[in-house]
Amino acid sequence: MKGEEQKTNLPRVLVIDDEVAIQRFLKTALDTGDYSVHLADSAHAGLAAAVAVRPDVILLDLGLPDLDGIEVIRRVREWSQVPIIVISVREREDEKVRALDCGADDYLTKPFGIGELLARIKVALRRSLQQAPEPVFQAGELLVDLPRRRVTVRGEEVQLTPTEYELLRMLVTHAGKVLTHSQILRQIWGVAYLEQPHVLRVNISNLRRKIEADASRPRHILTEAGVGYRLKSE
Repeated sequence: MKGEEQKTNLPRVLVIDDEVAIQRFLKTALDTGDYSVHLADSAHAGLAAAVAVRPDVILLDLGLPDLDGIEVIRRVREWSQVPIIVISVREREDEKVRALDCGADDYLTKPFGIGELLARIKVALRRSLQQAPEPVFQAGELLVDLPRRRVTVRGEEVQLTPTEYELLRMLVTHAGKVLTHSQILRQIWGVAYLEQPHVLRVNISNLRRKIEADASRPRHILTEAGVGYRLKSE
């Protein structure tokens, strides 16, 4: 493992990636006074660093020389809920779904912009600091009052079916995180519906019509093609 002395009071980011160019790029981009960056060039080094450093966020490549990144996710999830953002050249949808289903919080395909990465890190950090979802979620004109089970758009109350509300509540609870089709289907409808993704698509479509200004160009419920959905948190 390569690393540096921990910087007091800064969020710790552990980068597990064997590409030297990527390590340098991320260290330069993140090590600007906002984050304490630690580097590991293999799965085993990364797992050891995760225990020693106790990072606030892990950036993980899937194509590591000793273990597949999916196995790293599984092992970390045995003892920690630290946010894991996958950064990988693998573009296949089934790879993304597999990583997210195993416990990754987000997925970025290389190459990616540093602005996008920084935004994803901020969302992951903010979410990890919350022991429970905020009682009132607001993003633009959308407001979801969880204790009162009340949803308003531009100040006007929106009537949702029980299923639509539970779907929105799940998205709010995990705002900013990609939820896979299987994760949503399992929680909202049960395992019997895992092979019926059309049920989810219909309900997402209905929900968008009620909360989006333009359902054909959604600003709140974003589609991760072939993977799932994300509720934009800001």
